[in-house]
Amino acid sequence: MYSERASALPHVVAWWSVTEPGAPPKRILPDGCLDIIWRDGTVFVAGPDTTAQLGRPAPGSRLFALRFGSGTGPGVLGLPASELVDRQVPLDALWPSSVVRRLSAADDPLAALTAEAARRWAAPDRPMVALAAAARAGDPVSVIAARCGLSPRQLQRRSNAAFGYGPKTLERIFRMQRAVALARRGSPFAAVSASAGYADQAHLAREVRAMAGVPLSSLVSS
Repeated sequence: MYSERASALPHVVAWWSVTEPGAPPKRILPDGCLDIIWRDGTVFVAGPDTTAQLGRPAPGSRLFALRFGSGTGPGVLGLPASELVDRQVPLDALWPSSVVRRLSAADDPLAALTAEAARRWAAPDRPMVALAAAARAGDPVSVIAARCGLSPRQLQRRSNAAFGYGPKTLERIFRMQRAVALARRGSPFAAVSASAGYADQAHLAREVRAMAGVPLSSLVSS
């Protein structure tokens, strides 16, 4: 069982899940975000991914989490996202142990995570919020840089800090997210490749397999 809703914090999604007996491993696709996750009393950070991860929580395991989009996570955690790429890090490596112990023992983990994140909240970097929106829309990187008023080098540096990788990688990730969503809604793969911004269907197949680790057809059927 999985549910999510918009958090009270801007650009943040609150989500929770319970692993049912016999549930297969869940393939977690890159999404340009990082998460703070409470899992059965253990709290950790899942950094921004470049390739899919397989989640294998034990049956009955409960997870409560905040997913930070648009580059908002690093301000709350106190370090650049580039230090967390493709990593899971115990939260007490980043925050005081006393704070993490309180979160671990919380009766309402999601409320506790939200309150602590709100206390540490930093105003989002506006150009990075704009970068996320433009990359999601499939705008070219050169257009994104001009719109943000940054040189390509400045955009690269700030994107690395906010998202863990540069704007081209962020754009690839959001393009794959668009493609998977279209395919799951029943669009033919040829139409998906054109609508999502791929050169052709072969390009779509290569990109999805490179980042998801499986063909698009496997993602649609899962």
